[in-house]
Amino acid sequence: MKFDKILIANRGEIAIRIIRAAKELKLKTVAIYSEIDADALHTRLADEAVCIGPPPAKESYLNITRIISAAEVTGARAIHPGYGFLAENPEFAEICESCGIIFIGPRPEHIRAMGDKIKAKMMMAQVGVSGIPGSDNAIESLRDAKKVVSELGYPVMLKAAAGGGGKGMRVARDDEEIESGFRIAQAEAKAAFGDNRIYIEKFIEKPRHIEIQILGDGYGSVSMGERECSIQRRHQKLIEESPSTAVDENLRKKLITAAIKGASHIGYQSAGTIEFLMDTNKNFYFMEMNTRIQVEHPVSEMVTGVDILKEQIKIALGEKLSIKQEGIKLRGNAIECRINAEDPERNFVPSPGLITFFHMPQGIGVRFDTHIFAGYKFPPHYDSLIGKLICHGNTREEAIARMVRALEEVVIEGIPTTIPFHLKVMNNENFIVGDLSTHFIEELT
Repeated sequence: MKFDKILIANRGEIAIRIIRAAKELKLKTVAIYSEIDADALHTRLADEAVCIGPPPAKESYLNITRIISAAEVTGARAIHPGYGFLAENPEFAEICESCGIIFIGPRPEHIRAMGDKIKAKMMMAQVGVSGIPGSDNAIESLRDAKKVVSELGYPVMLKAAAGGGGKGMRVARDDEEIESGFRIAQAEAKAAFGDNRIYIEKFIEKPRHIEIQILGDGYGSVSMGERECSIQRRHQKLIEESPSTAVDENLRKKLITAAIKGASHIGYQSAGTIEFLMDTNKNFYFMEMNTRIQVEHPVSEMVTGVDILKEQIKIALGEKLSIKQEGIKLRGNAIECRINAEDPERNFVPSPGLITFFHMPQGIGVRFDTHIFAGYKFPPHYDSLIGKLICHGNTREEAIARMVRALEEVVIEGIPTTIPFHLKVMNNENFIVGDLSTHFIEELT
């Protein structure tokens, strides 16, 4: 089914990113917004804007009934969920489908299958892609947890089966920590996902977080190479880059082959990311699949020249991929810094408030995806992402130098931001030489 108008079921920089892609494809756009977002930039850039409720997300950006009503009132025959909110909600995708609205994302059954971390591991194992050693099924009791640990050995990671974003995750290094961690992980999983199922994996010391960007059209899949996402705080990514300093051409082929096998096995249709943990011996293990566009997709766009958002929309229009794997080459290096409204001097506490002045960095190889402007009151109700600063260079050294220059050029006045933190990382010797792991931030601070 074709469509000529897209409703964006999101806000902030990703809503603007979708609007820009749609405009280049000559498609009309509808922005939805909560009352506190009435003056937000995405409402001004879209062709139409509809208020769908008060600021709490459950009353607006998570209110499926109001979103569907907005689509029907404006005649939007497609909905793009962006990331977060309803992007990986299979019920929302099914409701769109039942209302004759195209969900710009994967099939509901793919969202559901890959959203269940246990089922996802089993499906990847069917095509020979190994996951991290651990429990085959959800752990029902502490007694069962200790039995699994007796086979795996400490340390282990307790993880929510329906999880993501670092919620419902706990490391246990001894019997005392497994007892407290099991209860906490279950409670966090229930609160965050309405599902308290927990599974256990062997905890890999000082791993790298490597992910593979893919696009599938239902007939086959292609990959845009890897992203290094090891610099994280509390399992939330802060800095990403492509390519990874730890991945050579031979390893890249293995990672891409594994990712495409998994995506093709389920007939995946849309943009998605298959994530791996890699140990110090460069053995990699499937971790999870994100069935949506990701925050860090621009680094892959910068090194390949592929507009992932436009390709995702064209797939939803029923078109086959316009790119072939052999035509995708990694050119140079790209780095992305997530700039947040947080105060790094006060343990990254959120810092909403009025932005009194804003100057955007410019120059060759610099991209800043953001929704802020001078006079914008950054709200406390949603995530703290101000924008994503992405810099590309012919070499990694040039990309780092360009990022330092761009970070120094950004001016955001009125609220504290994480810019000083990013400058600290860019000038860190371990980062400069590419000695990274998911424990980088702990060691930095």
